Amino acid sequence: MPRFLVALVLAAVSLGARERQPLPPGVPDTYVGHLAPDSKTLLLRKGDRYAICGDSITEQKMYSRLLEAYLAAARPDLAVECRQYGWSGETAAGFAGRMKNDVLRFQPTIASTCYGMNDFRYVPFETAIGEDYRKNQTRVVQALKAAGARVVLGSSGTIHSVPPWVKSAKGTWDTLNLALLQFRNIGIEIAEAEQVTFADVYWPMLAKGYESRAQFGDTFKLEGNDGVHPGWAGHVMMATAYLKALGLDGDLGTVEIDLSTGSVQAQNGQAATRQSYGAYTLRSERLPCSFEPGDIAKDNTLAAGLALSDFQSRFNRLTLKVTGVKGAQVKVTWGAQSKIFAVADLARGINLAAEFPQGPTKPAFDKIWKAVGDKQAYETKQIQKLFHGKEAKTDMEAVVKASEVDHAQFVAALAAAYAPVETVLKFEEVK
Repeated sequence: MPRFLVALVLAAVSLGARERQPLPPGVPDTYVGHLAPDSKTLLLRKGDRYAICGDSITEQKMYSRLLEAYLAAARPDLAVECRQYGWSGETAAGFAGRMKNDVLRFQPTIASTCYGMNDFRYVPFETAIGEDYRKNQTRVVQALKAAGARVVLGSSGTIHSVPPWVKSAKGTWDTLNLALLQFRNIGIEIAEAEQVTFADVYWPMLAKGYESRAQFGDTFKLEGNDGVHPGWAGHVMMATAYLKALGLDGDLGTVEIDLSTGSVQAQNGQAATRQSYGAYTLRSERLPCSFEPGDIAKDNTLAAGLALSDFQSRFNRLTLKVTGVKGAQVKVTWGAQSKIFAVADLARGINLAAEFPQGPTKPAFDKIWKAVGDKQAYETKQIQKLFHGKEAKTDMEAVVKASEVDHAQFVAALAAAYAPVETVLKFEEVK
């Protein structure tokens, strides 16, 4: 029996009585995964300093940008400060070697990791390689905990093809994904042993990878054009996995309006007042994420990621409930856009963020989105070019001090980009 099959058999036996992750439709039963633990409480605390750590997939500044923009717009009440520390080609061992200099000096109170893709060396599963990852990822978790940070240990995602730039890579798409599954399982075991939170990036991408290929064909690559680095669709899936692990409930507020009396109630970051009959002013402190429209059949669009994931329904919920309607339908206008809804749907509640994806709060979110992008781009420069440049070898602390002055300007620009937004909701009964 080939060595990688022996390793997989041993790994499956080691599951023992452990509960298994249910298989999604279409996924072969060779994919035997530990049941991922669920985050039931909010892990973030007000004023947290959040370090987003990982390899080149983190350095793409896509899922990290989604996370930071979400927290800045949708949960400004938490006042979380984020930094991304992605580094191309990195392994858990590589991060363990630089984390004191690059990350811990900023005293993060919470950190997430995303390693495994380079750690598995792009070969079918080998026990020795897996144990090397276990040792190094454990070192990372223990060092973060010793520094006072809460930890979210993230798995890698999936892979779509054997990367040609890795000369030692071997195996097939299937055997490599099975290897990454074992690294995911090891990650769960580490999280349990160290009593930290686990973010399951792998399993949702596995499930939605099969689903999207069945719907759009093999040209749809949730893992990206090169098979390893996801486009926007994959990064929405990743961001959703981390938001879930962080324990966010996704409630951006509820607005309840009785058209028969004109009464209005709002809560959780929303305030509303009656302007005139059928028109109401909505003041939003929690802003929904609003992205550009795109083709859901294209793997590099945010629209595809939103269609595949439960980001909108789980984490981007701005709920509107309308009662006191005589007719069967109501035309709802929010800003410049209008849609007609059944009375029963409005009574149950609709998600304004999903129904009006380019709604009137989008210009405000766009400012946050740009400010986060600019800040994270500087953070890559700060860590990789400045902290590891010639001047840093001579006087590291001077480089840190000078670069932090520049970084503070990006932080200030992000803070200035946020402001509560007032919009207008109008209602017209349709006969």
